[in-house]
Parts: sequence; C-alpha cells; structure tokens
Amino acid sequence: MACRVTAPETERSRAGVVRIVFSLPVFLGAMLVVLAVLSVRGRFDDPDMWWHLKMGQIIWTTHSIPTTDLFSYTTHHHAWVPHEWLAQVLIYAAYRWGGYGGLMLWLCFFTAALYITGYALCSLYSGNAKIGFAGAMTIWFFSTAGLAIRPQMIGYLFLVFELLALHLGRTRNPRWFFCLPPLFAIWVNCHGSFFLGLIVAAIFLAGSFFNFRSGMLVSSPWVPRQRWMLSLALSLSVAGLLLNPVGTKQILYPLNTMLHQPLGISQVQEWQPLQLSEARGVAMLGVLLCIFLLLVVRRSELFWDEFLLLALGVWLAVSHQRMVFVFGILAAPILCRLLSTSWDNYDAQTDRPLPNALLIAASLAVAFWGFPNRQSLSRQVELKSPVDAVEFINNHHLSGRMLNDYVYGGYLIWAAPEHPVFVDGRADVFEWTGVLDEFGKWAMLQSDPNTLLEKYKVDFCLLAQESPMVRVLPLLGKWKVIYSDDRSVIFVRAGAS
Repeated sequence: MACRVTAPETERSRAGVVRIVFSLPVFLGAMLVVLAVLSVRGRFDDPDMWWHLKMGQIIWTTHSIPTTDLFSYTTHHHAWVPHEWLAQVLIYAAYRWGGYGGLMLWLCFFTAALYITGYALCSLYSGNAKIGFAGAMTIWFFSTAGLAIRPQMIGYLFLVFELLALHLGRTRNPRWFFCLPPLFAIWVNCHGSFFLGLIVAAIFLAGSFFNFRSGMLVSSPWVPRQRWMLSLALSLSVAGLLLNPVGTKQILYPLNTMLHQPLGISQVQEWQPLQLSEARGVAMLGVLLCIFLLLVVRRSELFWDEFLLLALGVWLAVSHQRMVFVFGILAAPILCRLLSTSWDNYDAQTDRPLPNALLIAASLAVAFWGFPNRQSLSRQVELKSPVDAVEFINNHHLSGRMLNDYVYGGYLIWAAPEHPVFVDGRADVFEWTGVLDEFGKWAMLQSDPNTLLEKYKVDFCLLAQESPMVRVLPLLGKWKVIYSDDRSVIFVRAGAS
C-alpha cells in the first residue's frame, strides 16, 4: 500500500525548509557575501590580470594550450609551463560573458565562495556555528593580502575544499576522502597551490599513525579503514595530477618556483618576507598568542596535525607575505575549535526566521548596491594602467621594439598585442632566459643603460613616472620624450621619425 503524506506533515516540512533558508547561519553567509563585494570592489586592476585574460582568450579561440612564450620578443619563444591554463579560461569566459563587469563578478563569486566555505569549515570543525563566523572573519582579514582576479583565488578555495573533505572523512565517513582525486585533477590545472594541498594531505596521513601525549600536544591513531582509504585517495590524487598538458613539468613547477627562481622571489614585492610590524604580521602574532593562551589557561589540547599545519602556515607567511593568505586558512579552524566553548552554540529551535529573512534581504541589497559599475571599473583601469599612453602609441603608429616597465607588461599584452613586450609579470620565463636579471639591473641603475638598449635594439620605451630611468634616459643624449602624463612616459630614440 502506498504511503500518504498528511497535510500536517507537509506543513511541518515546509516550516523546516523555511527555518533552514532563513536561519542565522544563512544570514551570516549573506553577510560574508556583502563583505566579499565590499572587499574587492576596488581591486579590479591587478597587473597580472591582463596576461591571464589574454592567455585565456588564446586558449578559448584556438582550442590549444600554448607551451611557449607568445608575448615577448626577448625570450625567443622559450618553453613555458601553462600551469594555470584552466583558471585563465574561466577568467576569459567571465570577460566574454560580461566584460569588465563579468570579471568583477568572477572575483566577487570566488571571494564569497572562499569566505562561505571557510565559514562552513570553521563551523563544522569547532561544532559551533557562531564561533565559525569568527573563523570566517580571520580568513577574510588575511585574505586581503591576495584578493585579485588571478588563478590563486581558485587555488585557495580548493585548499578550503580539501580541508573540508579531510575533516568530513575523518569525523563522518571516509568516503569523503575520495573527493580529493577529482579535486587535485582540476587543481593542478588551475594553480600551483595544489602542491601545498599535497603537503596538507600528507600531514593528515602521517599524523594518523601516531599515538602519544606530550604536554598539551596529543595525537590519536586513526582506525585502519580510515587510514587505508585516505592512503588510496591520496595515491589516486597523485595519479590525477598527470591529467595536465605537460605532464611532470607541471607537477614539479611549484618546486621550480621555490628552488630555481631566486630573482623573481627576491625582487617581486608579493614574494618578499612578511614584516611582523605590519598589520597582518601583528595579526598573525596575535592569532598565535591567542591559541597559546587558550591552550594554557583552559588546559586545552593541540592535535599533532594542527601543530604541523600551524607551523607550515607560519613558515610560509614569514617567508613570503603573499602566503599570509594561506596562514589564515590553516589557522582559522584551529582557533575556532579552541574558542568553541566561549559562546553558546546555535540553536535552530530558538531561531527567528522573519528577522533573519529581512536581514538576508538587506544584505543582498547592500551587496547589489556595492557592486561597482562599468564607469568605476574603467576608472580603476585608467588610474593603474598606461591607458592613454597605449592610445598614443596606436594613434601615432609607433613601431619597432618596445621596452616597457615591468608592471605595464600585463596590460600591454592585452591592450597592445601587436607590440611584443620586453618583460611582464610572468617572471618565470624571464628568469629562465636571463632577461629578468638584465632588466632588473638596468631598471635599478646597476648596469650601463646603453648596453641593454643596444643589445635588444630597443626603439622606444614606455616607463612609469616613478621609474629611475625616466630621469636617466634624457641624460644619455640618445632619447627624447614624445609623450608624458601623470602615470607614464614614452621615449623614442633622438632623430627617429
């Protein structure tokens, strides 16, 4: 006999759905959407965004993935590792769909997804949905070091996904571990942070074997089935990394960056060590101090894998300021677990759906209002990129080899593709060919300026006003200014038509 659902049961089911949709956690998620929009609305014109966009366009239109340099004349089409090709296609797809607005929506989406997923992770890990919001705010603060329309946004979102899968596999069902192989197969084609993901998974697997207690530091062994399933999932994940355009070169690319690109790491600002006197450095020390005090005052326990994740996060952040983003992701769940008893947990039975619904609607309205319009995005581009200088180059039909400022390279690849660049934000290929070293010494007045200009037979230079070479070139007697504005200067050889 068929089972009938009675009217009261239907009403209770509907009421349950309403309580879930208009609950406090959903409202807090809506608040994170607002925070995401307001945090990124002024971060449209990252210099590297443009070459990512151009690479995505090439892959989209040619249906092929370039493995040599296509944009500069100084590297002579040197081999290049397309380690972010899939993310670049997604960036271009957003632009193709909605132009500048589509790109900003891309950034808002991945930023909001990162915060909401981080909130879910911290809530589940701590067992307290209210404290979980503090974890999301921790992730937000440290993420401000790297919010940009760049593949790293996808990479760091995947890191949170991985931590979620590892936690659910450990505490609920080991089958969650098998989310990792497809995750890594996609991750390796989006961003080099997949290598960090492998290290994180290895930390969990290694910790599953230990059983000890040393003061506040403890480790409990996993049941054999859990350990075996994580081992299998991690093995499949490593195999899945081979699903990329260039095989092992792409898998080993993060190691190449850290071990064989010393100039890029030492000269590019985001790879510089974190200054502990800066706001994020002070905040990192504050988080570590808070964790230490919670352990001492409450006589809490710190798990072995948590200790290793904290140590990894601190080491990365102290070594490279851009990695403070990673520290926030790794530290937030641990901090929330230790704070979990500091505030009463969320109780769905005492929740108030109507006020929540009004607050959710208001939050979404603020997010819609805060989304920048086309004019605002265009102004951001004009303030940070040589828009007028490129227009001058095109209108006056400047030809020949161009030497450009490092930070202008990405925009020139997108806006002036008919002029191959001298250098751009792809520091790897320029370091492999020696161009980055030559350009760095030239730009910082550490070599004879004429040597580089003559070697590459440069016909005109597009430099930022703050470049030291703007003051030097006129003194050489061979160069004259033909264009200048508040941001850029164009030099051509004296006597050139």
